[in-house]
Amino acid sequence: MSQNKVHTEALLQLCLDGNQSAQMEIYNRYYKAMFNTAVRIVKDSAEAEDVMQESFLNAFTKLHTFKGDVTFGAWLKRIVINKSIYYYRKKQKMNQVGLDEILYKVEDNDGIDVDHGSTERMAQKVLETMNQLKDNYRISLTLHLIEGYDYEEVSSIMNISYANCRTTISRAKESLRKKMINA
Repeated sequence: MSQNKVHTEALLQLCLDGNQSAQMEIYNRYYKAMFNTAVRIVKDSAEAEDVMQESFLNAFTKLHTFKGDVTFGAWLKRIVINKSIYYYRKKQKMNQVGLDEILYKVEDNDGIDVDHGSTERMAQKVLETMNQLKDNYRISLTLHLIEGYDYEEVSSIMNISYANCRTTISRAKESLRKKMINA
């Protein structure tokens, strides 16, 4: 067992006992990654900050339910994703959806080395193109390609069937390809 994991487990036990400095230490360890996850889904840094804060509060309140089946970071990330999607859907219902950019990993499919500036321009083009995708396509691609969730996990998070998830992601990729070619 790694030293960091042992230390995290000790901190979590202190958090269960209500130790605020332990909570702050846990927060400092995870806030950047959780913020990045939230901002990819809700598309606004201020709103992502709110979602992240609520997620940490929820996690500390429900810490007694953490069983340790997965790492604490994975458990916390699931809370952040669920809260982000809930917030996004709630916002969407109120017709206030303003999606900006989705961070997207761009790979050079031609096998040609490109300079950093060219890669950034290509990434920007992909981000702009992703903004044109339907919401469920954008979210499913984010969860699958960026966050690294498999089809089962994405289907569970998005509350759709496994087959529907695979189809949605496949169609999202194809839609992105077509839009990239026509852009």
